Amino acid sequence: MKNIWDQAKSTIKKRISVHKYKMWIEPVEFKEKKESAVVLSCPNFFIKKYILAHYGSLIESELTRISGKKCDFLLDISEKKNIPKKRRSRKPEPETLQLSLPDIHAQKSRGRLLRRDFTFDRFVVGGNNDFAYSAARSLADQKGPNQSSLFLLSETGMGKSHLSQAIGHHIMSRYPSDRVYYITAEDFMNEMIQSFRNNSTDHFKEKFRRQCDVLLLEDVHFLTGKERTQVELALALDHLFDADKKIIFTSCYSPADIPKMNDQLRSRISSGLISGIEPPDFKTRVKILQKKSRENGFKIPKGITDYLASELLENVRQLESGLIGVTAKSSLMRRPIDLSLAESVVKNIVQHRKIITTDTIKEVVCKHYNISTKEMVSRSRKKAIVWPRQMAIYFARKYTDHPLQLIGKSFNRYHATVIHSITAVEKGLKEDAIVRKQVEYLSGKLGDGNF
Repeated sequence: MKNIWDQAKSTIKKRISVHKYKMWIEPVEFKEKKESAVVLSCPNFFIKKYILAHYGSLIESELTRISGKKCDFLLDISEKKNIPKKRRSRKPEPETLQLSLPDIHAQKSRGRLLRRDFTFDRFVVGGNNDFAYSAARSLADQKGPNQSSLFLLSETGMGKSHLSQAIGHHIMSRYPSDRVYYITAEDFMNEMIQSFRNNSTDHFKEKFRRQCDVLLLEDVHFLTGKERTQVELALALDHLFDADKKIIFTSCYSPADIPKMNDQLRSRISSGLISGIEPPDFKTRVKILQKKSRENGFKIPKGITDYLASELLENVRQLESGLIGVTAKSSLMRRPIDLSLAESVVKNIVQHRKIITTDTIKEVVCKHYNISTKEMVSRSRKKAIVWPRQMAIYFARKYTDHPLQLIGKSFNRYHATVIHSITAVEKGLKEDAIVRKQVEYLSGKLGDGNF
């Protein structure tokens, strides 16, 4: 069975950048075969957490491909502990964590699980998000019709999902009898479609209209163009609003900017308080790094924390990536956390983001799919053209600072098509291992500057 992991590592090495492979995959070793799963081991919990979050699906798909059948994997902490006991948290993490359940074991709501760490006490408040935090806290605390709806608006990685789920945790803790339902807009649509197929629409409508006290609806912009789903959701919202139930929406786009949304639904999601979350300023970035360090038992010199905060400007996820990268590299290479080490980690995170352009993205994607740039920006609706175009639009959103309108103009497409393209790729990432491989491969090419 060790040979399976050796083969998988060899393939993964070709699909991701060299520095990422050496930092995250190379230290992972085969441990044993346990029932239908391969058990691997890594040096410490922090590396384990990062691997499961960023490479879990890739590892599973490669093990399945090589073994010729469904093959899960478990990731253990190796017996060689690199972290002194005094740095451990009081509640030890479980030694083994299923791939299908990465670090999101949580208090159970109806629908999806709430992340256990997405609570109010673990949210860092700053000038960029203080109003959104206050609004979320107020809605969670109130029992009654004073405030029934909140729309949290921000780019990816700014904390809107954290605040939304924090509301759910708080309400379930303070009002245990309240029925909290946490679901994405995509899951809502899929559940509705399934109810039609199974002739169970009455049950579906009853659940969302009369068996829900708090609805946490993520990524409402996903419903752009989904007319039938929009109608059903608007009707469900009518019932919830009339009954003074609480509803929290999250989205990367304001209600007014979501295209192909009927007026009835747009009116419902716009009827409450709309609160934006901006990128954190330097002071808040420092607070975030300090809090994450305390929670994870990291000891980061103040100068390094300030350096990371001054260089990693985009969002909270980028800050977390830098923090994990610094601690992981220090642990793997047995080096102290100093400025040169931090600079090497930050360089890999931010340098290529500054030079990647839309034209560069087109060039890389066109070369991979063997089409011309002219074909990509044409009006062609052939699948062989549409999918590469959607991938390029997704990467333009990810790697450039251009607004959606400018991205659309670059690809000769409307604003609505840009959103649809991004959503299509994001859906593929969740559901299709082949799409995940394509995105990981192209991300590696772009991230390494290997144009």
